[in-house]
Amino acid sequence: MEETTIPFKNLHSREYQGHKKKVHSVAWNCTGTKLASGSVDQTARVWQIEAHGHGKVKDVELKGHTDSVDQLCWDPKHADLIATASGDKTVRLWDARSGKCSQQVELSGENINITYKPDGTHIAVGNRDDELTILDVRKFKPIHKRKFSYEVNEIAWNTTGEMFFLTTGNGTVEVLAYPSLKVLHTLMAHTAGCYCIAIDPVGRYFAVGSADSLVSLWDLSEMLCVRTFTKLEWPVRTISFNYTGDYIASASEDLFIDISNVHTGRTVHQIPCRAAMNSVEWNPKYNLLAYAGDDKNKYQADEGVFRIFGFESA
Repeated sequence: MEETTIPFKNLHSREYQGHKKKVHSVAWNCTGTKLASGSVDQTARVWQIEAHGHGKVKDVELKGHTDSVDQLCWDPKHADLIATASGDKTVRLWDARSGKCSQQVELSGENINITYKPDGTHIAVGNRDDELTILDVRKFKPIHKRKFSYEVNEIAWNTTGEMFFLTTGNGTVEVLAYPSLKVLHTLMAHTAGCYCIAIDPVGRYFAVGSADSLVSLWDLSEMLCVRTFTKLEWPVRTISFNYTGDYIASASEDLFIDISNVHTGRTVHQIPCRAAMNSVEWNPKYNLLAYAGDDKNKYQADEGVFRIFGFESA
């Protein structure tokens, strides 16, 4: 497989403004045409993004939550359905075209993590009390709940949906069988808490970001660590693979986003930032990277912006 190198030096970022407070989460829909942003201002927004276009950007506001929208994820099979998780204990399903909430369920705690099973049938939600809830998407009701005795940070399914991953405060990754949630492996991944996880879209690897400032890359079939990425100096908050699985972006409180080659481990580009980053996510079809952080304006108020890197100069 001949890897095409991206001309990163010729690419630049665009800024998107709409939120009143900082943006916690950014996520692309399955066709790569829309980006959703979730904010401390209690709203989510959906933006129509043209990969090469310079047209006016329309956005739809998703209003209804009564606390911060901490994370959101799109239906992997439907380009206009999106789920949001909030500190108000609810999980809501929205139609991104109308901006209307079609389903909602109240859970037991403040929700901080949400992810769709790749076939679109289930949603997993994690809360601040280390409780995992699995929702049946059709009925929008919990079908499974489990409270863990350790700190659970981020959750993910593998590309086939047969394995479920938890990153923990103990520096481990717990690999569970799905749907039984029986433990298959406990991987001693890092010397400090594991914060974030990303699954390579091609299904070869997964990556883990840790409080020890390292990103580790794991072979999914062997469950072995292949290499580590060492460019960041602060706890790694967010990581994402590009759509070909050749590049990985990682970010922290360092004032840059690192983009490294997955196969060589070498940094190929760094995007400068003005603040700590909360969320980075590559588009599933194009080399566009959305990112959002704690940006403040000159009056030290939240800017409420996110940016997308990867546009060619006009």
